[in-house]
Amino acid sequence: MKEAVYISAAPSAGPDLQDLLGMVARGDQDAFAKVYDAVGGPVLGVVRSVLRDPAQSEEVAQEVLVEVWRTAPRFRAARGSAMSWVLTLAHRRAVDRVRSAEASTAREHRAALLDRMPAFDEVTEQVESRLEREQVRRCMRALSEVQRQSVDLAYYRGLTYREVSELLSVPLGTIKTRLRDGLIRLRDCLGVSA
Repeated sequence: MKEAVYISAAPSAGPDLQDLLGMVARGDQDAFAKVYDAVGGPVLGVVRSVLRDPAQSEEVAQEVLVEVWRTAPRFRAARGSAMSWVLTLAHRRAVDRVRSAEASTAREHRAALLDRMPAFDEVTEQVESRLEREQVRRCMRALSEVQRQSVDLAYYRGLTYREVSELLSVPLGTIKTRLRDGLIRLRDCLGVSA
């Protein structure tokens, strides 16, 4: 008969990991402490191989061990060894953390792109404003030179009727007539109803 060879330590006389998980399933805290001692290192190793970040690895390993405590009744020896079950939990949890981090990064990237894009209403307003400006320019070109000059000075440069009159050396009544006629032609050209 062959004798078992143990590389690390002498075989323990107590229950094996599978039996310990059965005891943990029944709420045995001492059994969980033994499970923790037995699987803590391998769990951290598996998690660290996936995450690479020591701080996150320790956090996820802690989560895995809490999950072992909570889900010990789900362990089925017929499906595999206790160590395989625990390490599968560890690997899945670590992969979930990586996916979560990637999804978070992708969400932040999409949000940053959306912040840089102007809102639809802003684009619409800009286009409408440009079209209106072009239409006003076209209608201004349709005015006579004296009307266009008077409208430009009074409405685009902000001069009063009297200041326009003085600047052009034209009587105030004439300036008022030019402005009234020019504004009527602009109104008709732009299609604005009175």
